Amino acid sequence: MSSEIAITPGSAPAGAPARNPAGASLAGSTEAPQISLRGLRKTFGPVTAVDSVDLDVADGEFFAMLGPSGSGKTTVLRMIAGFEQPTAGSVYLSGVDATSFPPFRRDVNTVFQDYALFPHMTVAQNVEYGLRVHRVGKAERTTRVGEALDMVRLGDLGSRKPNQLSGGQRQRVALARALVNRPRVLLLDEPLGALDLKLREQMQLELKAIQREVGITFVFVTHDQDEALTLCDRLAVFNNGRIEQIGDAEEVYEHPLTKFVAGFVGSSNVISGAAARAIFGRDGSFAVRPEKISIAGGGATRAGSITVRGTVDDVVYTGSTTRIVVAGPESTTIIATLLNSDAADADGVRRGDSVTLAWPESAVRSIQI
Repeated sequence: MSSEIAITPGSAPAGAPARNPAGASLAGSTEAPQISLRGLRKTFGPVTAVDSVDLDVADGEFFAMLGPSGSGKTTVLRMIAGFEQPTAGSVYLSGVDATSFPPFRRDVNTVFQDYALFPHMTVAQNVEYGLRVHRVGKAERTTRVGEALDMVRLGDLGSRKPNQLSGGQRQRVALARALVNRPRVLLLDEPLGALDLKLREQMQLELKAIQREVGITFVFVTHDQDEALTLCDRLAVFNNGRIEQIGDAEEVYEHPLTKFVAGFVGSSNVISGAAARAIFGRDGSFAVRPEKISIAGGGATRAGSITVRGTVDDVVYTGSTTRIVVAGPESTTIIATLLNSDAADADGVRRGDSVTLAWPESAVRSIQI
């Protein structure tokens, strides 16, 4: 049985998003962004959860919304789905203003962290439920349920109940149930958060493969920066209801624009004030990733390198790497993450040692505080 789910685009005039009267079709232009948010704002009483968010997500893109708890990312997802109404701003889907549309009129489906499976139904019945609601014929229901279960590698488990499945299998059932309706957009709200580390890493790879296979737009909410970097084509980093940076994974990681992004997407040494003047010879705020830093040997350092003398405060062995914490000039702390190998730079380094840290000038990023 084929595991391909066909996604049939709708038809509508091309061009920029435009307001449509109530009752207009959600099948918009294939040239417009699949999701377009303009001036999106949401308040709950005196609390502003989302503030002035502008965002475009392309057709077929795997997009991540990354941020800590309370940063506004889940509220944005719920406004895209129609579960929350914006206080201000607009939500466009395929070029059509869907801001006032209820959830059932939006061509999106949502997968939640708690799966929300019906415990009294079999796997196949759970997946079939949405098709029954939409009164799809029995023969087509059977075909589409089989395709969806094959896609998530559960084709032989359709007769089981949810309590007979592992956490990863239940997550795949929830995914199949969302995909069987053939939405244009799949929204995923921390769907892997309840899984253990090994299973979560496995499901990340499977989720990415499924998205490539079906070719529809995935919007993935997570607070796990490794998960976002692994899965997404692009990501938006949220903080205090606003987007601090949007870009592809490499761009956001290698070129953080703000102190928050530098510290939340991975970790960074943020150096400013007197320490910046002592180390870089100029004012400003700068970020250096710990893995870009090495311990300089006794000989001359490479041209174009920045060197800092300091005292080792701590040495932390983590398996594949060793983290060296060094007290540098002007009471600054610099962390170097060194890859463990037969000739590891960290060999023999102990607390209290005096060391010279070195990193290339190209690894320094100017940031906003």
